[in-house]
Amino acid sequence: MTVVLLVLLKMTVTVIIFGIGLDSTPRDALRLFRHPALLLRSVMAMYVLVPLAAVGLVKLLPLSPGVEAGLLVLAVSAGAPLLPRKLLGIGDGAYIFSLVVVSSVLAVILVPVWLEMLVPLFPRLPHLAPERAALVLGESFFLPLLAGMAVRWLLPGIAARIGGRLVGLAGLVLAAAALTLLIVNWHVALEVSWQGVAALAVLILMALIIGHLVGGPNEEDRTALAVACAMRHIGVAVVVATSLPGARVAVVISVYIAISVAVTLPYMRWRRKIATKTGAAPK
Repeated sequence: MTVVLLVLLKMTVTVIIFGIGLDSTPRDALRLFRHPALLLRSVMAMYVLVPLAAVGLVKLLPLSPGVEAGLLVLAVSAGAPLLPRKLLGIGDGAYIFSLVVVSSVLAVILVPVWLEMLVPLFPRLPHLAPERAALVLGESFFLPLLAGMAVRWLLPGIAARIGGRLVGLAGLVLAAAALTLLIVNWHVALEVSWQGVAALAVLILMALIIGHLVGGPNEEDRTALAVACAMRHIGVAVVVATSLPGARVAVVISVYIAISVAVTLPYMRWRRKIATKTGAAPK
């Protein structure tokens, strides 16, 4: 049952990526390359500062092995927000989409590299070969993304009508699958303990702060990068989790999904209020 739910989580992420493709263009994907300083800050925040923050938490806090491994897997599995701009209302949709693409391309190299560097310190972590990461990202990210963009090019009217609805529905399925995973593995969830929940919440909060501070002077970019740092690439994390024995890491990922919503929603509401007051609310 746990394996089935993990597969469902992965498939749901694929559907969300397809929906993002329906709402995006090739020009959007290249936005970050037209702003190299923002590109550097984004990569530094997502792939360096957040993982380092997770390592610090694991070293400082008395966590169970499953929570420790889950927290580190999530921290190195960087990925931008999975929802498009018109659903989140958090800023520049082209920047968010470009961040999705760039972070996923970098994941092919950086996720295995991070795992290799952390294994000597945390032997429970798995090895992930770059070719395995590339295959997974190709199947679960690039193929559905290109398929969605192709549908948008061929049938723009249909893509505009179903893109947002598809992503919204897939988001509900993702939440339901994560909740079911927790219920099925309730005895494992209890092992996470309040220290594990607190550690995940602190990591998400630290990720929000890192993205907000590193995002630069543009308020929309700061908001988008903050949420991008807090929302890890669930597809990559699930792949790593399935390579570990037992359901502990998978359950930690499900707990993370719930906590990330609880922590990021107040932040997004606050940012929307700021944007409304300054007249910079996204349209």
